[in-house]
Amino acid sequence: MRPPGRRLWLWLAAAGGLLFLLVIVLLNRFPGAIADPSSQVDLVQNLLILTFVGGALVLRIRTQPGPALMAALAWMGIGLALLLAYTFRDEAAAVGRRLMAELMPRSGMEVGGAMTFRAGSDGHFSVEAEVEGTRVDFLVDTGASTIVLSPRDARRIGFDPDKLSFTRIFSTANGNVQGAPVRLERIRIGSIVMDDVPASVNGAPMDRSLLGMSFLSRLSGYAVENGVLTLKP
Repeated sequence: MRPPGRRLWLWLAAAGGLLFLLVIVLLNRFPGAIADPSSQVDLVQNLLILTFVGGALVLRIRTQPGPALMAALAWMGIGLALLLAYTFRDEAAAVGRRLMAELMPRSGMEVGGAMTFRAGSDGHFSVEAEVEGTRVDFLVDTGASTIVLSPRDARRIGFDPDKLSFTRIFSTANGNVQGAPVRLERIRIGSIVMDDVPASVNGAPMDRSLLGMSFLSRLSGYAVENGVLTLKP
């Protein structure tokens, strides 16, 4: 049987080897990370800190080897988990966006600069947009000539329906409805931003505002395929 001291130094040698390997992996992944003198100083400082922490761990292991080794393994596991999380942060972010798109279809997902939205259970597409800094839930309607704001959403954005001129007449399934023409300074849907967009405020209450052709026609393209709406900037 190896003496306890020898086993201890084997553990320390293994830990040193892992630390050296970790430094090599990080330098290969980020080749310019220590190109400047300040980064080199930071690396030396961090290695010194690890050395002091390792020395303290050695003393702890000598007095209480079992608990100390368990704590060391736990911290090594935490460090490895943090390293993996940082290394695959872009992939994790993409998975997070995909999950949000599935759970909240109106939030959409960015794919190659375009925004994609899944149809709701009713077969319609809901799109969450930011209008004048206010979040508005739109129903996509290619039959609407303009963006149509409900009176409630218009008030939230900053328009007062009582002070607007309802000079336009729109034909709907429920008959003719009056509308007040307005202009939106900015509307943002994910990565798509559009300025100075014509819209109108509906004269009658609506469940949701409509995202019509005054927005859709200014896109480079939009398409529906397999229950997915794609908006191309």
